[in-house]
Amino acid sequence: MKRTLRNFVTWFPRVLALVFAGFISIFALDSFEGHDSILLKIGHLILHLVPTMTVLAALWLAWYRRILGGLVFMMLGMAFTIHFNTWRETGLFLMFSLPLFVAGVAFIFSRYSQLQPRP
Repeated sequence: MKRTLRNFVTWFPRVLALVFAGFISIFALDSFEGHDSILLKIGHLILHLVPTMTVLAALWLAWYRRILGGLVFMMLGMAFTIHFNTWRETGLFLMFSLPLFVAGVAFIFSRYSQLQPRP
């Protein structure tokens, strides 16, 4: 495999996971609406950032153990699909669940692409 393609296959799932984590973090900013105290708003912010922290933890795992991390990303995709009901609407599925599935498959593929063929 060419070096540029190998670099793409290695870095694509990592960048996808980071962009996805940033994307879902934006939705945590709605915790600052309302007339609650600042401590309550910070508590809501932390609670809204749990999915982002989960994605970042899966990325950390996948960075070092690509196959295991890829499986975790696919399980996260299933969890997002079920918990957030993204299966009901195609647009929601494409925004919230599909990137996790793609990252999982890409992490597994990137591990197998690093293996050198035997002569």
